[in-house]
Amino acid sequence: MRDFVYPPVVVTIKTVWKYLGLKFDFRGSEHIPATGGAILAINHIGYLDFALTGTAVLPRKRYVRFMAKKEIFDHKIAGPLMRGMHHISVDRSSGSSSFVAALRYLRAGEIVGIFPEATISRSFEIKELKTGAVRLAMGSDTPIIPTIVWGSQRIITKKVKANWKRNKFPITVAFGEPFIVKKGEDVDEAESKLRQMMKDLLTEVQNTYPDSHVGQRWAPARLGGTAPTPEQVEIEWAEHLREKASKEEKA
Repeated sequence: MRDFVYPPVVVTIKTVWKYLGLKFDFRGSEHIPATGGAILAINHIGYLDFALTGTAVLPRKRYVRFMAKKEIFDHKIAGPLMRGMHHISVDRSSGSSSFVAALRYLRAGEIVGIFPEATISRSFEIKELKTGAVRLAMGSDTPIIPTIVWGSQRIITKKVKANWKRNKFPITVAFGEPFIVKKGEDVDEAESKLRQMMKDLLTEVQNTYPDSHVGQRWAPARLGGTAPTPEQVEIEWAEHLREKASKEEKA
C-alpha cells in the first residue's frame, strides 16, 4: 500500500510531541510483527491515543490503519488526511462496510488499530468491549495485540480542559503478548479474555508510572484520583439519556 500522506503527517506529529516535551516509554514492541497482519486492541482514554499508538509502532517500520468514526472523515481538513493515510471510516449506524474494509486490510498484511471500548472511558478504566476485534481476528486469522496507552488523558480528553503547555508528561504505550483467537471459539468468552488481558496490562502500566495518581483529575478513583468512577459515569449517562428522551417528547 503506497503511503504519500502518512510520512509528512508523522513528521508533524513528532514535532508536536517535541513541543510538548513528552517523555515516552514504549514497551513490548517485540510483539509487533515485522510483517503480516495484526490487530491492535487499544484502550481509549484521550483524543491523542491513536497518534501516540501509531508513534510507538514506528520503530518497527510499520504504519497502523486506525478504525475511526465517520465524523472525522467528514471534516474538511481531517477527512482528506485520514483517507490519505488509509484509515478506516466507521459508520456506527451501519458498521458492515468498515468491518469488511478492516478484514481486507488484515488479509493484505496491514496492522489495524481498533478501540474496542468504542468511546473514551471517562473513568480511565477498561469499559465493556465490543466484539469487533475478536470477530476480525477470527475472520482474518491474525493475532490481537492488547495495547495500553497511559498519560494521554493528561493532555486532552473528554469533559476536561485541554492542556497544551510544555509539561514533559510521561506517556506509556505498552503492547502485550499476542492473543490468538481460533475460528469457532465462543466470541463472548474471547472478548472477556481480551478485556482481562487489557485490564492486567493497564494495571501493570499504572503501577510503574513515574508520577503519582493520588488527587489527580487524570487518575482513576481506584488509584486515589478524582476521575468519576465507572458507576458514576453510568449514572450520568443514564441521566443524559432521560433528558434527551424528554426533550424529544416535547419537541
